[in-house]
Amino acid sequence: MLFQIEPITIKGSYFSKNLNRSVIFRIVAPIDYLKSSTEFPVLLMNDGQDYDALFLSEILSLAFSSKETKPFIYVGLSCNENRIHEYGTASTTDFKGRGGQALKYSKFIIDEFLPFLKKEFKASKDFKEWVYCGMSLGGLSAFDIAFNNSDKFGKVGVFSGSFWWRKKAYIKNDLKDRSRIALEVIKKGVYAPHLKFWFECGSQDETADRNNNGIIDAIDDTLEVINELTLKGYTYPGDITYVQVEGGKHDLPTWGKVFPKFISWAMAK
Repeated sequence: MLFQIEPITIKGSYFSKNLNRSVIFRIVAPIDYLKSSTEFPVLLMNDGQDYDALFLSEILSLAFSSKETKPFIYVGLSCNENRIHEYGTASTTDFKGRGGQALKYSKFIIDEFLPFLKKEFKASKDFKEWVYCGMSLGGLSAFDIAFNNSDKFGKVGVFSGSFWWRKKAYIKNDLKDRSRIALEVIKKGVYAPHLKFWFECGSQDETADRNNNGIIDAIDDTLEVINELTLKGYTYPGDITYVQVEGGKHDLPTWGKVFPKFISWAMAK
């Protein structure tokens, strides 16, 4: 083959009334997008500014050519210097007051950006074909928004999610440790039988082990989120997929290496 056709890439910005700023976005679609008369499933991602560092150009090209995945559109949203305030949980800030604009970010996603994508692009009108993902604090944000707006998403993916996010500082020997906000979000939320979850953690995500149980906090926090979801009615395995990367770290190279596996799950035929 003497030439190669690259996927379609569109870069732009959308002014959000909720955030009172322009949000930079990138859309990547398979070449068939131009001539297709059908709509495409959507993979929406926080921290879209990490597109190159995750090697997503190569990963998406391979996914678009794979017979194992459905044709889909990737949409990456870039954050700015307010990341620590816009990402988080919409219901409450953490104990240090971080995440104070998370509710506004959620409203931007649900009330502004999703309708924009469905109007201006060939984005599926079937909410079950929408997948939302993110890494670290961006993963917590994606989880919080998708879980609380399950009528807009079918799947959610979280890489090394910041499930340590808490209403009060950790108290030593607090065995229940219910101050982690994600646990209360799940407990107070509504069960949606169609919603599916994908979680990833690296065995070297961190070294902290606050309860001295021999398991690092990042894995502990994720497994307890999974347990809370099972109490809600979701099945594990089944509705919930958990991938633990041995030697994996809390960094872009680890997440980039496991991203193809995530896409295979998210967009499986």
